Amino acid sequence: MKVKGMRWWVLALIVLVTIINYLDRNTLGIMWSRIVEDLGLINREGLSDVEFNDKSKTLFAQINMVFMVAYGLSQMFSGRVYDKIGTRKGFAFSALLWGISDALTSLATGVKSIMGFRAGLGFGVAGPWPGTVKSNAEWFPQKERALAQGLFNAGASVGAILAPILIALLCSFVGWKMTFVIIGMLAPLWVIPWLIVNKKGPKEHPWITAKEREYIISGQPESKVKEEKGLSWGQLLSKKKSWAVIAGRFFLDPIWWMFVTWLPIYLGQRHHMDLKALASHMWIPYVGAALGSIAGGWFSSKLISLGKSVNISRKASMLIGAGILLPGLIYVAFVQDPMVAVLVMAVILFGFQFTMNNLQTLCSDFFSGKSVGSLAGLGGAAATLGTILSIFFVPMLTRGDNWTPFFIMGAALVPLSIICVFLFGGKIEHESLKKTKY
Repeated sequence: MKVKGMRWWVLALIVLVTIINYLDRNTLGIMWSRIVEDLGLINREGLSDVEFNDKSKTLFAQINMVFMVAYGLSQMFSGRVYDKIGTRKGFAFSALLWGISDALTSLATGVKSIMGFRAGLGFGVAGPWPGTVKSNAEWFPQKERALAQGLFNAGASVGAILAPILIALLCSFVGWKMTFVIIGMLAPLWVIPWLIVNKKGPKEHPWITAKEREYIISGQPESKVKEEKGLSWGQLLSKKKSWAVIAGRFFLDPIWWMFVTWLPIYLGQRHHMDLKALASHMWIPYVGAALGSIAGGWFSSKLISLGKSVNISRKASMLIGAGILLPGLIYVAFVQDPMVAVLVMAVILFGFQFTMNNLQTLCSDFFSGKSVGSLAGLGGAAATLGTILSIFFVPMLTRGDNWTPFFIMGAALVPLSIICVFLFGGKIEHESLKKTKY
């Protein structure tokens, strides 16, 4: 049996599990107010609403820092693991781990048990990020990789769009405990079609057509050079170009997590939204993110197809995205109307994904083979470290329900990320082909 467009079927399954990934990681934040009340996590006696909100944010930040530590460690080691066992087994392991961890959160009785289950979730949900960069390097020619990465990132946005609607609906009908179980079991179910479809890589897959195999392999710059051994972490860290990804993501990723982690808390505390109101507002910013993911990937891929160099295409795309992202973060810091705020946030996340999608693709632009997942993992670990630091400061920055410093902090991170990419990245080209124009 031969299947046309096999690479797109593999990517479609990755996009699907990415949607599930974001449903799982959003369960706690969306149902947080209900869980706090039901489990009595905070003694409300004698506290004003503002004081209670401050304590709630601090506790939520502590739980999320545990999640992010696990997430960061997983990002670092998942890239190495995916390089060793391959994306087929890697994705299956990650999905089983995070799905079961999220389902088990239904058994939580207090802060410690929630932290434990969220740590398991963090170890699992991080895997697809270095895994997808590696999978795209295997399954797509270079000119299509940014588009493939954009579709993957759009999956995260679609998951974030569906999360408040689906989770709020389930929570209203079956309660927060059964919601964890239902959402948590989606990932293990996904493993079944994944193992059936993704049998081997494009060079050996029995279903791929000869024409598609040749198209993929001939469009990969690394196919023009001798197969290289995967670089160690030490070797990757010694290369200046690696730091374009590592430092760039250290500063840029916290912006995404500011919204993923804190948006339901911000809308609930700043604009007094209940679960129903969250479901009707919280999805809007992620529509912008989904569109930005696809647009950023399409734009740089289009430039390459028109004959522009990879260097110009990637850098132009990142600058355009940053030019949208930065003023949006400054403006939303002073917006009072909740509907205007979520609309501006849609523009912000459009710009973020337009940039991020091309930044993530740099791993396969610089290296090939077993080095790609490892560098993506190091970049993800650096991104997590930056995010943990930002989470630590958020409760202090937003005391008294003043969220303006929160957005100003995000705005300050944008130029720092772009400067790092340009300073360390130099000319964006494959390490093995520095003297070859392609």
